Amino acid sequence: MSLFDYTPMWAGAQYDPVPAGGQVSRLDLFTSPGRDGDAAASCGPAERLREGVYRFTVPDVAPGRYWAVATFTPTSGTAEVHDRAVRLDLPLGTGVLGSPEQVADQLGVPLPLDAAQRERYTEHLQDAQADVVGYLGRPVVPRAALLENVRPAPGSLLDADVWPIDGLDDTVDVVTYEELPDGAYNVRVNVGLDGAAIKPIVRYIVAHAAEMARQQPAPSAGPGGGRRVSSVSAEGQSVSYESAPAAGAAGALPSLGSLSRYRRLVYEPASRPGPAMAPWPYAGSRYRPGW
Repeated sequence: MSLFDYTPMWAGAQYDPVPAGGQVSRLDLFTSPGRDGDAAASCGPAERLREGVYRFTVPDVAPGRYWAVATFTPTSGTAEVHDRAVRLDLPLGTGVLGSPEQVADQLGVPLPLDAAQRERYTEHLQDAQADVVGYLGRPVVPRAALLENVRPAPGSLLDADVWPIDGLDDTVDVVTYEELPDGAYNVRVNVGLDGAAIKPIVRYIVAHAAEMARQQPAPSAGPGGGRRVSSVSAEGQSVSYESAPAAGAAGALPSLGSLSRYRRLVYEPASRPGPAMAPWPYAGSRYRPGW
């Protein structure tokens, strides 16, 4: 089972159907980009998590890429909208940012992948993600937390700042909130960096996982250089290489430095109090000979 959070789009903008009397009713999964024939799986209706965000519980299916159609009714009495722009690489929620199918896209490997390919590409993704975690000095997968029986300050309930989160030592995102009979709330939050929602982080991990699969060792390459396999003979007796683009050139891989804005900042006071001193006239810093 996977959980897929869906944001409806209508008339070129993000849209929330339920307040207008509509609903997000169904998600159909297909095994081909044409999205035709019988659906491999279907689920729905979706649960409304918060304004404009709906969650589908996707049934267990074989791992791989699925092309989906999300169906929703914008307002009461209007015709259904069929959103054909949804694509899922299942399973979701594994803690690995990026999917083996995304690595295959970078490499030009046709889908579907076999079990060995999926395992190898997943290992490359895990290695690339570990490099990102080491550079940022923080996890890229948030942890779930529950704030029980809390009351908000004035403001939007989707804003983490209105909730008592002083004990949480990282960025906080509100996932859901539930009002209790006494007017208090139970609030589910994610604490920490949600790397899956940050495209530059996902792009780096996928690009470098693909490069791990593509690149061959080249001891003679200079700093920043390298070789890529461009072709291999049918018998595997000869290999041709091409030069990798230099860092910063068009087509080059993103660098770790491009993720510097997501490093966790540690604040320290600009000045610290000095050591305790004895009162004048005994303190050495205040004593002057001849006084």
